[in-house]
Amino acid sequence: MARMLGGSGALHFLAPEPFDAIVPRALPGSPRTWTYLSGAAELAVAAAVALPRTRRAGALAAAGLFAAVFPANIKMARDWRHRPAPLKAIAYGRLPLQLPMVAWALHTAHAAGRRDARP
Repeated sequence: MARMLGGSGALHFLAPEPFDAIVPRALPGSPRTWTYLSGAAELAVAAAVALPRTRRAGALAAAGLFAAVFPANIKMARDWRHRPAPLKAIAYGRLPLQLPMVAWALHTAHAAGRRDARP
C-alpha cells in the first residue's frame, strides 16, 4: 500500500496534468493546487503506512483518502464516457476498485492495531 500511494503521490508532481483534469470543478481554487495537495497527502500517508509505529494511523488516513478521491474518479468516468472502449473501461473500472482499496486500508489498520496491542 505504501508503494502504491508513494508512486501515485510522486506522479502528482511529475505528471500533474492528468490529475488536474479530474479535479471536480466544484472545488475552489486551481486544479493544480488540488493536484499538489492530494499528491502531498498521498506521500505523507505512504510514509505513515510504511513505518510500523504509524502504520495504523496511516492506514486509517489511507481509507479516508481513498474515499475522498472518489469524486475525482466519478468525474473521470463522466468525462471519459465518450472515449474509446479501453479508456472508458479504465475510467469506469476505477469506481468499484475504491471499495476494496478502502477495505484493504481498514484491514491494514486493524492488523497494525493488533500488533500494537501485543505485550
